[in-house]
Amino acid sequence: MNENLFASFIAPTILGLPAAVLIILFPPLLIPTSKYLINNRLITTQQWLIKLTSKQMMTMHNTKGRTCSLMLVSLIIFIATTNLLGLLPHSFTPTTQLSMNLAMAIPLWAGAVIMGFRSKIKNALAHFLPQGTPTPLIPMLVIIETISLLIQPMALAVRLTANITAGHLLMHLIGSATLAMSTINLPSTLIIFTILILLTILEIAVALIQAYVFTLLVSLYLHDNT
Repeated sequence: MNENLFASFIAPTILGLPAAVLIILFPPLLIPTSKYLINNRLITTQQWLIKLTSKQMMTMHNTKGRTCSLMLVSLIIFIATTNLLGLLPHSFTPTTQLSMNLAMAIPLWAGAVIMGFRSKIKNALAHFLPQGTPTPLIPMLVIIETISLLIQPMALAVRLTANITAGHLLMHLIGSATLAMSTINLPSTLIIFTILILLTILEIAVALIQAYVFTLLVSLYLHDNT
């Protein structure tokens, strides 16, 4: 185990060059594709999951919003595979880096907001001032709504970073405790190891759920602006 608790979150390098780009490009290579008319069970299951996810996210969109379905499906697959690969031993999880999550959140949020101001500017501006607002509160509400709009990409990125980082830290601590107790008390070691296995299963679920939540919120931003 690493002595430094945060060593696993340091961006890896190869011969002094950052290897994060290669790690980010690696997950798409794991997605199987088929050139045959009849697919095998793995690809059939994969296509079924993609159709189920896209159908659930696209039901609330109009025709214009559904043009972004390919982008949203690609986004959820990328985040999910990246999160899952980060659970492997001696691996690096790019989604634990706030800079990367901001690089995903800000362009998607900005594109949705710009699309809203271009297509329906009246509705976009109406969000800054709810109907029936008392006149003295108008300046304050406009400021509050503006801040809440600008903080949306930060909330997206911080939510994903915090959830993935917290799970990795907890697994690291419990794994260190298991290793330390293995030479002291065997029954306690078995109990802690069982907790570690259950936590690993929980982290797999969290990795998939956080990918879905991130993509669903981007989908909601698109829905509000299309």
